Amino acid sequence: MYDMLLSPMKIGSMTVKNRTVMTAAEFSLGQTNGKPTERLMDYYEERAKGGVGLIIPGICRVNDMGGASTFTQLAMSHDYHIEPMREFAERIHRHGAKLCIQLHHPGRQGMASAINSLPFVIPVADRFPGVMDQIFKCTPLLLGMEAKGICFSVQAPSKVELAKHGATRMHAMSKKEMHALISDFVEAAVRCQKAGVDCVELHAGHGYIIQQFLSPHTNRRTDEYGGSFENRLRFLTEIIQGIREHCGREYPLTVRLTVDEMYARIGRAGIGYDLETGKQIAKRLEELSVDAINVTSACYDAYNYWLEPTSFEPGWRKYLAREIKSVVSIPVIAANVIRTPEQAEQQLEEGDQDFVASARTFICDPHWVNKAAEGRQDEIRRCIGCLNCIRSFMTNAGIGKPGECALNMSVAREKMYFSMPRDGEGRKIVVIGAGPAGLTAAQTLAMRGFDVSVFEKEQKPGGQVLTAAECHLKDKLYWCIEDLIVNAQKAGATIRLGCELTAKEIAEMDPWAVIVSTGGEPIRPGSISGINGENVFTAPQIIHREEILKDSRVVVAGSGMTGLETAEILNETNNQITVIEMADEIAPGTWFQLVDDEMERLAGTGTQFELNTKLLAVDSKFVTVEDVRTGEQRRIPADYLVLSLGVRPAGNLARELDLLSVQRIYCVGDAVKSGTIADACHSAYDTVMAIL
Repeated sequence: MYDMLLSPMKIGSMTVKNRTVMTAAEFSLGQTNGKPTERLMDYYEERAKGGVGLIIPGICRVNDMGGASTFTQLAMSHDYHIEPMREFAERIHRHGAKLCIQLHHPGRQGMASAINSLPFVIPVADRFPGVMDQIFKCTPLLLGMEAKGICFSVQAPSKVELAKHGATRMHAMSKKEMHALISDFVEAAVRCQKAGVDCVELHAGHGYIIQQFLSPHTNRRTDEYGGSFENRLRFLTEIIQGIREHCGREYPLTVRLTVDEMYARIGRAGIGYDLETGKQIAKRLEELSVDAINVTSACYDAYNYWLEPTSFEPGWRKYLAREIKSVVSIPVIAANVIRTPEQAEQQLEEGDQDFVASARTFICDPHWVNKAAEGRQDEIRRCIGCLNCIRSFMTNAGIGKPGECALNMSVAREKMYFSMPRDGEGRKIVVIGAGPAGLTAAQTLAMRGFDVSVFEKEQKPGGQVLTAAECHLKDKLYWCIEDLIVNAQKAGATIRLGCELTAKEIAEMDPWAVIVSTGGEPIRPGSISGINGENVFTAPQIIHREEILKDSRVVVAGSGMTGLETAEILNETNNQITVIEMADEIAPGTWFQLVDDEMERLAGTGTQFELNTKLLAVDSKFVTVEDVRTGEQRRIPADYLVLSLGVRPAGNLARELDLLSVQRIYCVGDAVKSGTIADACHSAYDTVMAIL
């Protein structure tokens, strides 16, 4: 069915069994000393078992003194890394996959607190494992010091503006530093070759140090390493030449290359380099004997154009790979929001690229390839682009925990998950509600051998996801419900839609346990005067187009993602929008990429934002608000008020069941606390795994 996708192809002297590549995505699974942990090897080995042809683990540092991005990433900076890496490679090879190690240095996007400190931390952490726990407890202090510039400076080609997300101090590298770092890259590649690693990749993308040398925006040197095109390529050229000299021409070498910095996409045209320069770089890399180009785009300053949120369409940047493929004869690897085998096959057939690549696709479903090959594509768990992976990694790396996937509960616990005990013994469990929490609970319980029945009062499952998926460009969020339904049923759960049960009816079924996943309902604070007026609506009413407001003055209370998405919908019908928010920032607590994505679409619409503003009252002509800093009250002219203040648990089913003496009642998801899809799924999984 997927003839090209499943066909072998060579990268240099290496034959990859199919056209799938898991690209690097750091998940904080290594040891402080840079050696792989069992958990890291389990994680990647599961993807090899699942059929991925070429696996590129997360960023691998080449230098301990100034090249760390996390305290728990892989490293090939010392000879003591060779044997642990050999074991890792052998585990990948058992399943016919190839292993490529991505050599990396963050440059101006580095972790300032690790500069000059990691080499001293490693021997102590090796001897006293608990030391790292204490260091992680100091993360807020370290970050605070970095924010104030109380830290060593990171290396960069030039001292330029700070990256949007990165270190707080930098210095222009001396030639001595540059030559030492070039040697670090070369020596790391030699160690990879000695360890039996099939291929190495140089990370020249996403604003890390090699790309910093390539870009005229970050490389403002006036010596032979800056200025002209050839000079800006010199740093990378010397690394490649060194690897070829010490590893030989036959050792496969790829470059992950940002081919367009995408500054024009964020309103900064003329900054950095564009695709035409990217094509020139790619051609030069082929001349330098690189075996493949792994096409990517952007940098931290344009984050959403290399790590896309839900709103971006699958394949939106395949044109980049196609343009690179038009100027080189070596294989082109590309990640461009690949989500289904049908899409992958089409892009291969149309000649957009030679290998289809993704990190998030294989994070979300490690068996994606095998499911496609075996005709089980309906069971594939599709990534919905919620960005919980990067958010959780960025949050957890500083406290010594791994990243997570919103939908794949096996991440970083593969060995346990895929050998889950079937200890349910057919005991009957009733799940009320078929949102992400209820369906995750149902699938997991069925996998454990319980007799699981899900009852959903609506004809269409999904809960709060139904509302989220109705927002602009967010329909892909509903994939998670479709995929959970399929996999819960495959696991053995029964799902009944349009079936609302009373507490008494549930009790009469005599279940061994009940999972209450009844979701939440919009908050409508009774303390606000006029809150039940005819001109007051909730965000879901607007999102589902139950109420269509036109040519009116509308105040939206709450600037979370739902509030912003509601404002976007209201702008369609020529309303004058004011969004009020009690906090001092828009969408407090929301991952910045999601906010940036939505605010980019709201820009230019005339939508007004008033922060530090508390809702007090509403009448037919005005909304009364208060400045939370000064206590000053004022009235905003408004025809309508739309409430986007979050949700609270819906109904009292758990309490009613308890009054009927039903045993083992567990609430999950929004039935406990309002949250994201990731919160709902993990809440359900953690709860049902704790049963027994």
